[in-house]
Amino acid sequence: MDDFSSSMDLGSSAGGSDQAELSRMIAVEQQKAQFQLKVHNFTDVCWEKCVEKPSSRLDSRTEACLVSCVDRFVDTTLAITNRFAQMVQKGGH
Repeated sequence: MDDFSSSMDLGSSAGGSDQAELSRMIAVEQQKAQFQLKVHNFTDVCWEKCVEKPSSRLDSRTEACLVSCVDRFVDTTLAITNRFAQMVQKGGH
């Protein structure tokens, strides 16, 4: 039992970098999942707002509406991301 305990102690000290890497990978995957959820949500919002009746082609008005909707989403997301980055930088110094 003592051998097992001491090997666990060695493993935990050597595994610290492995644990940090695992945590980083999990955080990246969570960010990907959040991004995909946001894309899905804005797709739903833009579709409901712009597409009156689905057909095999988009008319110019529907296409312009979808482009505008997506542009607003991207602009808003970038503004929020930049604001959070500024807040982190101010808090970090």
